[in-house]
Amino acid sequence: MLIVGGGLGGLSTGCYAQMNGYRSRVLEMHEIPGGSCTAWDRGDFTLDCCVSWLLGSGPGNEMHQIWLELGALQGKRMRNFDVFNTVRGRDGRAVHFYSDPDRLEAHLLALSPGDARVIRDFCAGLRTFRKALARYPFLTPVGLMGRLERWRMLASFVPYFNVIRRSIGTLMRDYSERFRDPLLREAFNFILYEKHPNFPVLPFYFQLAAHADASAGVPEGGSLGLARSVEERYRGLGGEVTYNARVVEILVENDRAAGVRLSDGTELRADIVVSACDGRTTLLDLLKGRYLTDTYRELYTRTITEPGMVFPGYLTVFLGLRRPFPDGEPCTTYLLEDAVAQRLTGIRHPSVNVQFRSRHYPELSPPGTSVVYATYFCDIAPWRELSTGPERSTRNRRGEELHTLPVGRGREYQRAKRQVRDTIVDFLDERHPGLRDAIVVRDVSTPLTQVRYTGNHDGTVLGWQPFVDSGETVEKEVKRHGPGLPGLADFYLSGVWATTGGLIRAAASGRHVMHFVCRDDGRAFTASVDDSAPLPVQLIEPAGATP
Repeated sequence: MLIVGGGLGGLSTGCYAQMNGYRSRVLEMHEIPGGSCTAWDRGDFTLDCCVSWLLGSGPGNEMHQIWLELGALQGKRMRNFDVFNTVRGRDGRAVHFYSDPDRLEAHLLALSPGDARVIRDFCAGLRTFRKALARYPFLTPVGLMGRLERWRMLASFVPYFNVIRRSIGTLMRDYSERFRDPLLREAFNFILYEKHPNFPVLPFYFQLAAHADASAGVPEGGSLGLARSVEERYRGLGGEVTYNARVVEILVENDRAAGVRLSDGTELRADIVVSACDGRTTLLDLLKGRYLTDTYRELYTRTITEPGMVFPGYLTVFLGLRRPFPDGEPCTTYLLEDAVAQRLTGIRHPSVNVQFRSRHYPELSPPGTSVVYATYFCDIAPWRELSTGPERSTRNRRGEELHTLPVGRGREYQRAKRQVRDTIVDFLDERHPGLRDAIVVRDVSTPLTQVRYTGNHDGTVLGWQPFVDSGETVEKEVKRHGPGLPGLADFYLSGVWATTGGLIRAAASGRHVMHFVCRDDGRAFTASVDDSAPLPVQLIEPAGATP
């Protein structure tokens, strides 16, 4: 088996392939594993740009089992805060979204007694959803469940049916309009850091419920550490990884995937090919548009261009600070005045999420220092208009092709990056006096940076949006045909483009793909937990306390 892409989806696919007796090799165009689950060093600071919460970081659900099978969490501490996110209004008022329903309810009632009915309704739903979380299926693809297994799954949700029905049938933007208090009316849309206009209430319940159960914390060692742990598990199972290997074509012979061609002309043969890289690149470039169902052709030629069908990319500003800032909260979404938002190129909504990242990962920066991580959902179009260079370029260095090296983008592009950085620094210095003078490291990345490192369409991190036509169509197509293409044998899709959601979905997709591979080969699927290191330890910290 050849697996295109060494992100979490590709590495997961490789792990489960090895567990089931397949000989696999992951091909990754970057020099390190992880894809979007990554970090990089600037001086003494490691700048972690991915995991702000990891679904399944704690026990009591099927998500956790997947991470243990992948060796992702063993031997690590999981840091959990009692506040999932704080939303600060333009007037300075703050809503602390405690994940514990009782604390959340008391806090919200103190903020707005006149909204008691809506507050109690939301918190009652959250209490119920905490019980439902343990029933949520992740281990087996629904499309491969037998009739009895599916009925058992559905029956387990009967006690929670009304909450699930109401929460999936009501958009949060509509639900939030029930609040009288203007801050609550706006803040509820930003519980998940950014505004998600097409999300119903259900994913908000899901994240808060997991967080309340200490199963949405952050792993010691950060995002790249997580990816390296899965890579270590994969290699320990006998898998191979080849870096600086960019696939430019999937070879097809007699309507079956027969291997791949690399950018240097090398051809590699295989019995099975799995693509865990960008979906549009896979179907339209690597396979040259062949074997597309009508549904996939519509998805990747028209739907993908429509607003809201794919998650946007991020603009990220990192600041390494030479001293601690005890008042810096782990996670705050600031609602911005228009004058500030207008200086932030490509911004989707007038808000910015600010994390004192060293609260999450104190081990990734020197003692007595801080790291600020500021992000906003960002359209790629204005950055493309400013850029004068190629989006990415392959260059030869000492006889080896490298595919993620920096490219020149021109003065206007760099000027816009400096404006964004300076605007955020000014904004934060007003709230944390002395912050500007403490800066020793500055780093800015745009959606084009994501394109350079991963090739993801328009710099997206998460691919298809759930709860809209695109994501729902993908899920239906996978249930109908599996994660492959009708008419093309021995080929499968994995990663976020074969599902919807974040890292746990990418990790689960590898398990699900191997369920289908084993079915097609007449094998019984098997998986096992990595017992080479102790189980993770859960740490709970108040968001307002200095670690």
